[in-house]
Amino acid sequence: MNALELMRAGPVMPVIVIKDLDTAVPLAQALVAGGIRSLEITLRSDVALQAMRLIAEAVPEALVGAGTVRSAAQLDAALRAGARFAISPGLTPDLAAAARDCGVPFLPGIATPAEAMWAAEQGYTEQKLFPAAAVGGVALLKALHGPLPELRYCPTGGINAANAGEYLALPNVECVGGSWLTPVAAVAGRRWADITALARQAAALK
Repeated sequence: MNALELMRAGPVMPVIVIKDLDTAVPLAQALVAGGIRSLEITLRSDVALQAMRLIAEAVPEALVGAGTVRSAAQLDAALRAGARFAISPGLTPDLAAAARDCGVPFLPGIATPAEAMWAAEQGYTEQKLFPAAAVGGVALLKALHGPLPELRYCPTGGINAANAGEYLALPNVECVGGSWLTPVAAVAGRRWADITALARQAAALK
């Protein structure tokens, strides 16, 4: 699987923060049941790596990935935990070099044309626009398509069920990232049927 295939695995990639390890597997199962397989587990909690390992073992049909990867060390730890892809909020020379040799799809975060061009020079033509809404959203993506038509994006940040379709209609957007599939209250309340319903709606977007 390459980065473009990862993006095309589903229209929405949930951005997931797991704080209670007991919710990891049932949450993943609920998302997969709704047709969402690519799961970005962000490195924003103390149990993120453990959660990846549990999901990778218990939910083999899920594509477990690591989000908020900011260093080569974090990338290595995520791969050891079973991550099958990685996503960063930005891109540094060290991270670009480490990701090039990691053997799994990697989506670097960009926010400007210059950053998009630099990431492409490093070999990353599939990118994450972040924080999408804050840096221009749909208007910026339309503007980027003219001079950089070969680049493809997964915009993340400020995207929800109401505006996801507008992003997905753009020719340079392959998927979107968002946290609306895993509402904090639904996860805390173990309302897995609600999450499956949200996943099913998201899977039907494109």
